[in-house]
Amino acid sequence: MLIGLLIAIFISYKKSRIYEYSEVSVNREQSEDVTWSRRHLIVLIGAMSALIIQILYSSLALGAIIGLGIMLLGQTFRFDQLDHLLNNGITSMGYIAFVMLVAAGYGNIMRETGGVEQLVQSLSSLVGDNQLLGAFSMLVVGLFITMGIGTSFGTIPIIATIYVPLAQQLGFTPTATILLVGVAAALGDAGSPASDSTLGPTAGLNIDGQHDHIRDTCLPTFLHYNIPLILIGTLAALLIG
Repeated sequence: MLIGLLIAIFISYKKSRIYEYSEVSVNREQSEDVTWSRRHLIVLIGAMSALIIQILYSSLALGAIIGLGIMLLGQTFRFDQLDHLLNNGITSMGYIAFVMLVAAGYGNIMRETGGVEQLVQSLSSLVGDNQLLGAFSMLVVGLFITMGIGTSFGTIPIIATIYVPLAQQLGFTPTATILLVGVAAALGDAGSPASDSTLGPTAGLNIDGQHDHIRDTCLPTFLHYNIPLILIGTLAALLIG
């Protein structure tokens, strides 16, 4: 991740991006210069409080209510703006939820039809006893499986039951097997158009309508995160054995 991030910052996206500014895309009430203020600090405190509450009490709703309450009491926005802010948030999350539901349906079809098993069985017959080719192929197959489903957590139960026997056949240790399953699941999640890891940033960055989900989120993530992860994951599995 660090290597990919440095390549993206200093090489791939070193040049500044040119944005189009128009009367339609700029809110006149917020057109003044943006500087750090008390409001930003309160918003940051509200966001951190929401995260901490969610972790401590395992309640997404409670964390959201407390975070929103802190921002409201801190007067970061007017009370008459609350409906507008909530409606915009619900619209963005509704779109994300719809895409992830479609991806979940795809994953269920893959499981029920046995498509994943057939894919891995074909892979097993191709790689033979070659650990290098096997580790690399397992990660690539996991990448494509997870890209369609869009969640690493939902993919692990699918590929673990298939990858574990395959890893044992290739002579990988339990530690290397865990690494391969985890990396394979993370690969597709990072670059999948249906992942919350890509849909979330796009929902925030596309506020001006100039951020393309595939070109500006999925492809950069795929190139700068997935490719180094495949290479390093393969090397780590071989070194662990």
